[in-house]
Amino acid sequence: MNEKIVVVDYGMGNLHSVNKALVKVGGNVTISSDPLIIASADKVILPGVGAFGDCMENINSYGLTKVLLNALNSGKPFLGICLGEQLLFEGSEEAPGVKGLGFFEGQVEKIRTTFKIPHMGWNRLELKSPSPILNKAAGEFVYFVHSYHAVPKDKSIITSVCDYGTQITASVGRGNVQAVQFHPEKSSSVGIEILQAFKEWKP
Repeated sequence: MNEKIVVVDYGMGNLHSVNKALVKVGGNVTISSDPLIIASADKVILPGVGAFGDCMENINSYGLTKVLLNALNSGKPFLGICLGEQLLFEGSEEAPGVKGLGFFEGQVEKIRTTFKIPHMGWNRLELKSPSPILNKAAGEFVYFVHSYHAVPKDKSIITSVCDYGTQITASVGRGNVQAVQFHPEKSSSVGIEILQAFKEWKP
């Protein structure tokens, strides 16, 4: 059975490049902002580009907060990408007072480094704990564009990091929920392998 993957459309995200990459690995993909369609998905992807506050405002105004929390807690595979990873935390320094989805405890903080911000370009992944979607990604270069990164309260959920003059959280995961700060859809063959692993993943 080719499971239905829904890419959540809330007006801010790299939807079409994510969709194209998933189609390339044989995914049965739908882009939707309809809570009923998202609820009926076998797997959910939450992408995100832009500012934390704007994204949460859109998610709330589209009426998607409840369906996303249900999906996160449902046991079905869930993938957050870039800002879609950050939204899974409680809040962000980028938008003081704005509540995130709060699936993971912790905050999103500005990258504090002497290197140029935003952190943009290719960086090598160092795996910290097992992830079902990163089996072939250890030591590989993936593509980042961001100025903030997640700082989880529970460090054991960090699945990979990269070095940018400081240690940056590159991905996190717990149970059915995996999330990456980088863009797999822009990360060449390793990114395609990550999306393929998500397509085939059965928690």
